[in-house]
Amino acid sequence: MAELTDYRLLGRSGLRVSPLSLGAMTFGDAWGWGASKDEARRIFDAYLDGGGNMVDTANIYTDGQSESFLGEFVRDRRDSVVIATKYAGTRNPSDPNAGGGNRKSLVTSVEASLRNLNTDYIDLLYLHAWDGLTPGEEVIAALGELVRSGKVLYLGISDAPAWEISRMQTIAELRGWPTLSALQVEYSLIERTTERDLLPMASGSGLGIVPWSPLGGGVLTGKYTPADLPEDVTATPRSRSDHAAAGNSLTTRGLEVANVVVDVAQQLGVTPAQVAIAWTLHNPVVTSTLVGARTAEQLQSNLAALDVELSDQHLTQLDDVSAPDLGFPHEFLARPMVQGVIHGHTRTRRR
Repeated sequence: MAELTDYRLLGRSGLRVSPLSLGAMTFGDAWGWGASKDEARRIFDAYLDGGGNMVDTANIYTDGQSESFLGEFVRDRRDSVVIATKYAGTRNPSDPNAGGGNRKSLVTSVEASLRNLNTDYIDLLYLHAWDGLTPGEEVIAALGELVRSGKVLYLGISDAPAWEISRMQTIAELRGWPTLSALQVEYSLIERTTERDLLPMASGSGLGIVPWSPLGGGVLTGKYTPADLPEDVTATPRSRSDHAAAGNSLTTRGLEVANVVVDVAQQLGVTPAQVAIAWTLHNPVVTSTLVGARTAEQLQSNLAALDVELSDQHLTQLDDVSAPDLGFPHEFLARPMVQGVIHGHTRTRRR
């Protein structure tokens, strides 16, 4: 049985973080949903009072409410909280340099985040998403400059190609620049394609994995049925189910996976959400899974995932129904014929 105070090192850094991080995207109602300021405070206090220490936000979440609320909540215990925020989301849709990974976007975004958070430094700063335009050298160099300035302590990256991340990490190591410590990616029983390259790359490069959307857009809670499958996933999302469909979670396959999660949860006498979150923590490369909530009660329920013990049989059930297509070259290299060509009749233990 794990606890929030069973801290883990973030990648190859010395930063200690809880096995479950608090996602603050629900802090504020500017987007038409989420927690009010008072409820967000209850969620924040419940998480920290339980021993949690890492809270995750972004410059654009709820149009800045998330960072501003967090800055107010953390005022009296700033030093004991690991604040993670992100840049790259545009703060002005009409300004081409108000978003993306470039140095100008980075510097102006960090200055705005520091004001919103009412702090002198950011513990962990992520590039939020790869823009496909900014050279990796510019990104990693500019991030390193912020670490040397003292405005940022640790660096992370989210939602980017594995080869770009690996290349940036190598450049930083060779040049003696601050390196990346964390990789935030979508990872759940519905979205496991990150196991192809991103997770192995992160493990080999010293990055701690911080999964987002461990509940598969809410599908793994078991609240959706085939009747909720949308007729047109290209339409503008208007409901939570529309968003789940747009994120490719609410599909026939997603519901099949959710049914097994519900079955395992019933066997254990816990909630499907707790099973889904607990499953992510069984992967040894995962450092801290992000959990969000719109009420303090919902948060407490999600945190109880730390109490869930999945047997080998349960893990097999969950893994079998959700197994991803690893594609080439991974599946090719795993074929018995190819292994025979490489190794002949010999076998070698890794360790």
